[in-house]
Amino acid sequence: MKIIKFSRAFAFTALLSAVLVVAGIAGYLAKGFNLGIDFQAGVIEEIVFAPRAFSLRYDGAGNAAISVNASALTIAVSGVGVQGFTYQYLLGDYRTVGDFAQALDQVEGISAEVLAPSATPFKRLFLDTQISPVLGADPYWVHFVPVNAAEVPLEEVRGALAPLGEAAVQIAGDSGDRSFLIRMQETDMPKDANGGFVTESISRALKDRFGEGEIAVTSSNFVGSRFSKNLADQAIILLMATLLLILVYASIRFKPQFAIGAVLAIMHDAVIIVAFVVWTGMEFNTTTIAAILTILGYSINDTIVIFDRVREDRLAYPEEVFDTIMNRSITETLSRTFITTFTTMLAVASLYIFTSGSMKDFALALLVGMVSGVYSTIYIACGFVAFWEKYLKRETRPSGVKV
Repeated sequence: MKIIKFSRAFAFTALLSAVLVVAGIAGYLAKGFNLGIDFQAGVIEEIVFAPRAFSLRYDGAGNAAISVNASALTIAVSGVGVQGFTYQYLLGDYRTVGDFAQALDQVEGISAEVLAPSATPFKRLFLDTQISPVLGADPYWVHFVPVNAAEVPLEEVRGALAPLGEAAVQIAGDSGDRSFLIRMQETDMPKDANGGFVTESISRALKDRFGEGEIAVTSSNFVGSRFSKNLADQAIILLMATLLLILVYASIRFKPQFAIGAVLAIMHDAVIIVAFVVWTGMEFNTTTIAAILTILGYSINDTIVIFDRVREDRLAYPEEVFDTIMNRSITETLSRTFITTFTTMLAVASLYIFTSGSMKDFALALLVGMVSGVYSTIYIACGFVAFWEKYLKRETRPSGVKV
């Protein structure tokens, strides 16, 4: 077997990695993160572009409250002196808007008026959470997403919100669901005369742009700055704890220089992903944290495999200098490294091609991290150990020393 002399490139790759790390730090200082919805204090709203399907009125005894989930619409009638009733309608039992409205019209005290074409098939029904779910004399509108409805461009949503200030907009789920997560920072939120936040301004801006009755707010929450800061702090603590545990594990299994090399390699991978996120403007959110942690685990696995082979080869070839042992070990495990990485990248590439939104960003970050992981395992982790053995330990010829 021909041994590839990877050690010849250790000095060059160390310089290359230093340049990439400095570029990443410079990008962060100059541009900062494009923080996603998870790391900003302010209002989070989930809205869906769903036109009005039909309206409901109630003139019976007691109160009638309506609720909708992914599988059913429920109407609960209750009140003093009224026998309570709950009517549940499974969405899968009705194929069109007209069928559903006709079934609701049969409830005593309920009257339904269809606005959409009655033969229109629908995917989901939605309620506007900014309106009280208690039915009365005024029409209460139920929204729907038609089957094969056209996608709403993300840039159009951002453009509609631009007059309000800086808003983070993210596709929720599949783009065909026409659902978006919208976040406005606390400092950018419009305020009323008393200094309170005008949360309805987001839906108002979208209704002005896309039409009254075309938008349903499915959830609205205010996230305080303290919660947002705690989330960011927890993410940093999680990364630091991961590095510490890997350092302890590698020190026990091998020697300290191997543990330090492994930690330097995964720190390098984390910085490379962060630099990629910064320079591409990709949103930094909890999905990005998940991608970084996934790559750390993937990279340390490759590193441990090579270090295991180094330990075996050092015992098998005690007369060889460490650079030759390192080159031999990397060469012997190279096919395993490439085959494992390539097959994994095929699955991740499929995820990138056939998904959208945050999942697509997650897959892209994984692809970059996998390439970086293979590179750092060979040239950062192994390069550091080779440097330690050659210059710090000043070893010339090992003689059966256990790694």
